[in-house]
Amino acid sequence: MNPLSSSEPVHPPLLHDAAPEFQARTTLGMRSLSDYRGQWLLFFSHPADFTPVCASEFVAFARATDRFKALDCALLALSVDSLYSHLAWLRSIRAQFGVEIPFPIIEDPSMVIARSFGMIAPSSLDTALVRAVYVIDPIGVIRAILWYPMTTGRNVEELLRLVAALRTSDAHHVSTPEGWQPGDDVILPPPQSAEGLFEPVAAGEDWYYRTGPLAAGDAVKGRRT
Repeated sequence: MNPLSSSEPVHPPLLHDAAPEFQARTTLGMRSLSDYRGQWLLFFSHPADFTPVCASEFVAFARATDRFKALDCALLALSVDSLYSHLAWLRSIRAQFGVEIPFPIIEDPSMVIARSFGMIAPSSLDTALVRAVYVIDPIGVIRAILWYPMTTGRNVEELLRLVAALRTSDAHHVSTPEGWQPGDDVILPPPQSAEGLFEPVAAGEDWYYRTGPLAAGDAVKGRRT
C-alpha cells in the first residue's frame, strides 16, 4: 500500500504559491494538507530520524506547542524515514528528555512530498537539504520559506515571531520592522494622497516610514512571557 500521494509541481513552490496538496501517514494517523485549512500551519522537515540537531528542535517545538496554538498555528513535521522509525525516535526523545511530541510527523520514505515542496533537487544524492520550514496561511498559501543546514538548529522563538508578524500584517494591513515583537510599534501604511505628505511625523520619521502602536485590543499574541 502506498501510504502517501502527491502530485509533483512543474517547479518548486515559491512564496505566495499554493502549497502542494498531499495525504500521508503520520505518527497521529492520516493527515492531508487540506486538514489545516482555516488555520496557520508551520510545516517543517527533517532529513532523518535520530539526528541530534533535529531532536533538539523537536523538544523545543513540543515545549512551544501551546504558544503556537495561541497564534492559531498548528505544527506538522516531516521526515523521510518510515512511520516505525518515527515512533522509535519519539520513544527515545521521551526517554532522554522527558518530553512527549504532541504534533504529527509525516513519513515520506519515497520522498514524494519532499520533492513536491522542492526540498530535494532531482540530482541530489542524499536528503541533507530536507531541513526546510514553510509557513502556510489559512487558505493554503505559502507565506514564508526558510532553509537550514544540517549543523544549525532552528530558532523556535524566531518562528513564533514570524507567525505573529504575518498574522499582524494580514489582520491590520501594516508591516513589521526589524526585530519586531508582539506589542511593539508597527510600520504604518504610507499616505495614499498628497494631503498625507504634510501630516506631522515623529522625529526621525518621514512620509514613507511612520511607526505607531496597534489599536488597543488588536495586538497579536506571541511574545514570550
